[in-house]
Amino acid sequence: MDRNSKIYVAGHRGLVGSAIWNNLLGRGYTNLVGRTHSELDLTDQLAVRRFFDEEKPDAVVLAAAFVGGIMANSLYRADFIMMNMKIQCNVISEAYAHGVKRLLFLGSTCIYPKNAPQPMTEDCLLTSPLEYTNEEYAIAKIAGLKMCESYNLQYGTNYIAVMPTNLYGPNDNFHLENSHVMPAMMRKIYLAKLIHDGDWDMIRKDMDIRPVLGINGSAPETDILNVLEKYGIMDNRVVLWGTGTPLREFLWSEDMADASVHVLLNVDFADVCGFEKYSSVHYGASVDGAVDRNHSLGRGGAIPSLGEIRNCHINVGTGKELTIRELADLIVRVVGFTGSVEFDATKPDGTPRKLIDVSKLHRLGWTHRIEIDEGVRKLFDWYRESILTH
Repeated sequence: MDRNSKIYVAGHRGLVGSAIWNNLLGRGYTNLVGRTHSELDLTDQLAVRRFFDEEKPDAVVLAAAFVGGIMANSLYRADFIMMNMKIQCNVISEAYAHGVKRLLFLGSTCIYPKNAPQPMTEDCLLTSPLEYTNEEYAIAKIAGLKMCESYNLQYGTNYIAVMPTNLYGPNDNFHLENSHVMPAMMRKIYLAKLIHDGDWDMIRKDMDIRPVLGINGSAPETDILNVLEKYGIMDNRVVLWGTGTPLREFLWSEDMADASVHVLLNVDFADVCGFEKYSSVHYGASVDGAVDRNHSLGRGGAIPSLGEIRNCHINVGTGKELTIRELADLIVRVVGFTGSVEFDATKPDGTPRKLIDVSKLHRLGWTHRIEIDEGVRKLFDWYRESILTH
């Protein structure tokens, strides 16, 4: 794509979408289009169609999703599958109907089975049951990557699906009910420290930005303390869900954005689906045998000689892991918390281990830059600054 190409970033205000937007700008791609949820409801098929009619983007980044952690996935199971399926079906189908040849779909490594061999390669997909606590979200994301794969095989598009590991970074979601593990843990530990320090100015600012169960910073101290205690936040004491033993991999969101843009600009479907088998049939070949990616021969899915083409998505992560307890210890050090962190083993842990194999990504020319120690410090700095500047 040239730098004048119009690129629609769905979810451009979110954790990954905002980082992708900034990464594209940094590379000189300034013809970017974004819509907030209030401006465009991606679950509304007619609204999405009108948007594509008006904007006619050349490429699409589908980073919008209905997301959350274990608690949110447990409470809103119907929403997680229905909202995500609607978003994916509407955006992908309208992208194709409007001639979009290049699309990047962002999924999640929760697509893999609960007891998949570690580290998980792309070929682990659909080999055994999913983790129950995020089953609906995982099924929606599997459907999304299969949509991309199927459009490529049937229509010769370049719709590439990337499956990021646990992400964290600027613009992260720190709301206690529907946030992911790292920002939720960081906020709990920091608020417990602020309570112990008696820093009610910062507590009230934090609660004004991110109210908890309708309680904001203008509420009486007792009401704030009571609602925070429901989430395990007390004076110099924090209670976290689970045993602390599950292993998790984390990727800085700006690294994820860089990987995403690298894939969007440089990777074709033929590069990830068995290049020799697919490209020689599906793409025209020049006189010297090189693949001509500009001359599709048509419907790869209708060519029996290709055999079974599947698992063409790309894992995106670091290939490194730590336990939830080790993550808590790291956050404690960064925040300067002197109290106690306890784990409630009566609450679910989720998947016991979720480390991905990133060798395909490395072969495609990208590796991560930010290690977890640096990333946690950067996230805490951003979170604290978001309170101070509100």
